[in-house]
Amino acid sequence: MERVVQRLSSTRTFARIAPRCVPALDRAVHRLTGGRTLLSARLLPGLVLTSTGARTGQARRTPLACMTEGPKGGPPAAWVLVGSNFGRPGHPAWTANLLAHPEAEISWRGRDVPVRARLLRGAEREAAWKAVVAFWPPYARYQARVEREIRLFRLEPRPDGEE
Repeated sequence: MERVVQRLSSTRTFARIAPRCVPALDRAVHRLTGGRTLLSARLLPGLVLTSTGARTGQARRTPLACMTEGPKGGPPAAWVLVGSNFGRPGHPAWTANLLAHPEAEISWRGRDVPVRARLLRGAEREAAWKAVVAFWPPYARYQARVEREIRLFRLEPRPDGEE
């Protein structure tokens, strides 16, 4: 089943349709379950990112797939977000928000976690890219379809109250 979903999610048709329906469904399920579940998390780990709008300064909530980092079975030490935009040409808006305002919050399995985002570059990005492609192969197809380099962010917990 996972291979079928990977194949489907790599298509251009999915890239046109998914941005309109997947986030809306995820937001609804997240709200209905008190922040404990995302519909898309049945396939990939997911979180809801609350970032500050780069232009508006307003809070923006975005459900996203993520790859966790850290010991198996324990709480994540960090989360990697992939700005794939479903393989569409432009960077997703949430990436500009994190570049402008790296302090954010995530909802992870019913818990709100203050985080600091960092855009990955160079060798660190290359290592993370290999890991995310091994984790979810459609990311490689997304990258092949676009001329831009897909942005990768590492989100690390920050001490409570730290800005």
